Amino acid sequence: MVVPELRPWRAARPHVTRVANAVRPRLARAAGTVRPHLERAGNAVRPGLRRATAAAKPQLARVRTVRFTRPESVGTWPFAAGAAVAGLALAVTVATAAGPWDSSGQRTAEKDRAVALERTGGTDHGRNSGTSGSSGAAAGVPRPAPSAASVLVGLGRATTAVRPSPTGTVLAGVLDPLLRDAALGARHSAAVVDVASGRRLYGTGAGDALTPASTTKIATAVAALSAMGADHRLTTRTVLEPGTKELVLVGGGDPTLTARAKAEGWASLKVLADRTAEALKKRGLKEVTLSYDGSLYAGPALHRIGVNVNLAPVSALVADEGRTDDSTSGPVRRVPDPAADAAGKFAAFLKSDGVRTTAPGPSKATGKAEDVAAVSSPPLSALVERMLTNSDNDIAEALARQTAVATGKRASFDGGASAIAAQLKKLQLPLKGARFHDGSGLDRNDRLTADLLTSLLVEAGDPARPELRPVLTGLPVAGFTGTLTSRYNGGAAGVVRAKTGTLTGVNTLAGTVVDQDGRLLAFAFLASDTTSPAAAQSALDRTATALAACGCH
Repeated sequence: MVVPELRPWRAARPHVTRVANAVRPRLARAAGTVRPHLERAGNAVRPGLRRATAAAKPQLARVRTVRFTRPESVGTWPFAAGAAVAGLALAVTVATAAGPWDSSGQRTAEKDRAVALERTGGTDHGRNSGTSGSSGAAAGVPRPAPSAASVLVGLGRATTAVRPSPTGTVLAGVLDPLLRDAALGARHSAAVVDVASGRRLYGTGAGDALTPASTTKIATAVAALSAMGADHRLTTRTVLEPGTKELVLVGGGDPTLTARAKAEGWASLKVLADRTAEALKKRGLKEVTLSYDGSLYAGPALHRIGVNVNLAPVSALVADEGRTDDSTSGPVRRVPDPAADAAGKFAAFLKSDGVRTTAPGPSKATGKAEDVAAVSSPPLSALVERMLTNSDNDIAEALARQTAVATGKRASFDGGASAIAAQLKKLQLPLKGARFHDGSGLDRNDRLTADLLTSLLVEAGDPARPELRPVLTGLPVAGFTGTLTSRYNGGAAGVVRAKTGTLTGVNTLAGTVVDQDGRLLAFAFLASDTTSPAAAQSALDRTATALAACGCH
């Protein structure tokens, strides 16, 4: 269900070069046609960019040394164009105009600007200690700094189309034969939508609700981001009960909390132990009673599928997804009690810091407990990207529960599913026939339509909803990242970005593609009653590749 994490740009460069050479003629035509629009966008934002450059000058000095940087050229190639609209291959072609990007799709310049402005404020999106142990305010730590405001202008509905969008008749002539492939089983549905206009260009059974498998994670991502915002962080903390020596490790529901020596940017259980030990020693405490609190989540911890290598029991306190080896993704045996496992590792870290503890046991922190220390996850945007790229079921189920917490619903499987549906309803998305039972898509009773999946992608591409952009930037890139790393070895590599879905007898694919005319199209293909996963995946990949190769007028 999941594969290794998003690899850095540097590792992917040889493959990107190959793809760029293969598609350069077509992309050059597309780049030429959009140049007038880019120049207009550049003129519109140039004063703001000059102010941002002046503010960030010390940090940007080192950025200028990075390969592909050309600050005085068209520096307004949009976030959407580089990370979503044009796909990875088009980003290669225009990299000299865009400036440096990091592996998540965000411009390095934006991050440097945020540092230059010394923005230490942020938002906890209305959550408080009464509803969530992950509240920054409850943890007594600085609120997370928001992402820097975008320094780019996004292509979207406001731009004039370079060429007319594909016609339904021609698209049908291309896609219908491919979707009739016997490998796609007895039931299938499909939809193709022009992202700029939101107009559906093609559909067959687009309103039929079928089992979506892991494409459900697209809905989970949209719901979580719309409920909490892209900058929200999940906090794990320690508190000391007054008048006692009881130290409570309070889980905030961070599914990316790690006990590994190298945290690699994720919240570190060891760092939390170090900070806690230092604070305890200042209080004159070198021995405590250790408890742990996972009460943020409710209901059964075990998914309906039972004990499974694709998902740990869902807990508000977990380290490294309860994995029993050194893996960071992929199927593996999990610990039966993630909270107890995390608390045990925390106790070992405290011991190495000179603080002795009792054997940890479950408890619940009181409202009078004093904050001791805390660590926070990266922004929600990063968690969403990791979830989509790796098809990470643990993150998906955590985000479903976090959506429930943020919207006042019970943080259980049922509550999370209900919260997802409620958020999508607020966005006025087409929910007819849709049924949610979890956040990951592992439940075979989930039902989504191709109409809903494409609508989710169009919503994520709406310039008016920048908080949803990680839904697009987190999609696996064909031939390069996540669940599409080993797929699309042909001409669509780097151009198709899509979320995969696989269960026994179910194969799905939903994402974005840039056609030959430079139009960004959202698509969703769902197939049920398939008999060969490999054959079904190949059939879906051929269909998406045909869409990428289509001018279809």
